[in-house]
Amino acid sequence: MADFDYYLAQFVDIHGRPKAKLVPAKHKDMIFGAGAGFAGFAIAGMGMGPHGQEFMAIGDPKDVRPVPWMPGTAVVTCDGHVMGKPHGLDSRVIAKKALADFREVTGLEFFSGLEPEFFLLRKDDSGGYVVATESESLDKPCYDFRHLSSISAFLMELRETLDAAGIDVYQIDHEDANGQFEMNFTYADGLRTADNLTYFKMAAQAIAKKHGMLCSFMPKPFIERSGSGLHMHMSAGKKFGDNAFEDASDKRGLGLSPMAYHFLGGLMAHARGLTAIAAPCVNSYKRLVSRGSRSGATWAPVNIAYGNNNRTAFVRGPGGRLELRVPDAAANPYLLTAAIIHAGLDGIRRKLDPGEPCNENLYTLSRDELDKRGIKRLPSSLADALDSLESDEALCKGLGQAFVQEFAQVKRAESDELLLSVSPAEFRRYVDFF
Repeated sequence: MADFDYYLAQFVDIHGRPKAKLVPAKHKDMIFGAGAGFAGFAIAGMGMGPHGQEFMAIGDPKDVRPVPWMPGTAVVTCDGHVMGKPHGLDSRVIAKKALADFREVTGLEFFSGLEPEFFLLRKDDSGGYVVATESESLDKPCYDFRHLSSISAFLMELRETLDAAGIDVYQIDHEDANGQFEMNFTYADGLRTADNLTYFKMAAQAIAKKHGMLCSFMPKPFIERSGSGLHMHMSAGKKFGDNAFEDASDKRGLGLSPMAYHFLGGLMAHARGLTAIAAPCVNSYKRLVSRGSRSGATWAPVNIAYGNNNRTAFVRGPGGRLELRVPDAAANPYLLTAAIIHAGLDGIRRKLDPGEPCNENLYTLSRDELDKRGIKRLPSSLADALDSLESDEALCKGLGQAFVQEFAQVKRAESDELLLSVSPAEFRRYVDFF
C-alpha cells in the first residue's frame, strides 16, 4: 500500500451518496481494524436511532485508491458494521451477500458493467443552471464533436484520475441531451463495478467543480431532453473473460445460454419491484416515458419486454450478455447489483422463460397492441414502484425485509414531500384554467 498523508474511510448511504471521515495516516490502522466510528442516526437509511450503537466503517484493503483532487489522500472503501457484525442495511454489505448467493447457487461469479450518463452544468447570471457547453442547441446533439471538444479538458482530467485509480476507461461521448456525456469503463465483478461507479461519481463531481461546473446525476433535469441512464450489462463466469451467459447456438438469435434466459426471466418477473431500486427518486419517472425528447427518442424503457438490439425495451440482448436499461444515474450501484441478482436468481431457481423477444419499436405500439403481446408496463411513479417492491416476496427475502421497510419509508417520505409541492408549470397551467 502506497504512503499517503490522509485516508478517507468511505461508504455510501441508502441513496448511494458517499460518506467519509478523514483519518491521518498515523491512525490508518484503525480503519482496517475496529473501523472509523459514525453516529448511525446521522446516515440516511441505516435504520438506527440517536440512542443506537456506533456505525463502524471497516476498510477493504483491496480497495484503496489515490484521490488526486485532495493531494496526499487515499480513499478506502468500507463496509458498515454494528456491534461487531456486518450491518444488514449497509448497501455494500447487501451487495456482498447477493454476490455470495449468486456464487453459491451457480458456482460462478457475477460480472457487470455500468454506463454512467451525466450532465455538465454552469450557473447563469440569474443563479439558475444551464448546460456548460455554450450555445448548444442541436435537436440531435449525440456524438457531436464540437461540444465534446469544448469540454475535453475536464473529460481528459477525469479519465486520467480514473486510470490512476485502476479504472480503465475505454470510450467517452457526448450523449443524446445538450450538456450530457457518458464515460464507459471496463466491466468487472459486481462488487468492483459498484466500487468503481462510486469512485467515478466522487471524482467527476470534484473535478467538475474545479472546472467551474456542476456534474449532475439527476435523472431528468430538462423535461424536453432525454434523461441520464445507468445501463447495466450483465454476464457470469468462473473467472474474468468467461461468459456462461453466451451460447452461439441460441435459436432466438441473441446468443444467450439457457441460464441467461432463466436469469432474464427473473428480471422480467420482478421488473416492477426492481424499478424502485433502479429508478429511486420522484424525478426518475420523468425519464421513463416514451415521448417528449427533442431528439425523437427518450431511450428509456416504458414496457416490460426484451429484444435483440432493441433500445426501447426493458432489457436489451446485444449478443451473449444482458443489458438492463431501466436504471438511472441516481441509482445506488450496490443496491442495484443486489436487487438484480436476487431477481435473476429467482428466475434461475424456477427456470423462468422470458418468452419471445420483441424487436419492434415499443414506443409506437398502442396499449391494445401491447396487451395482445402480453407486454405489461413499468411503474409510472415512485409510489407505484415501492408498492411493487414491498409486495415482491423474492426481493424482500433477498434484500432483507428490514432493508425494504427502511428503503420504502425513506423513499415514501421523499415522494410525499414532492407530491405536496406545486411546481411553476402546474401553477401556470391551472391558476387561470379552472
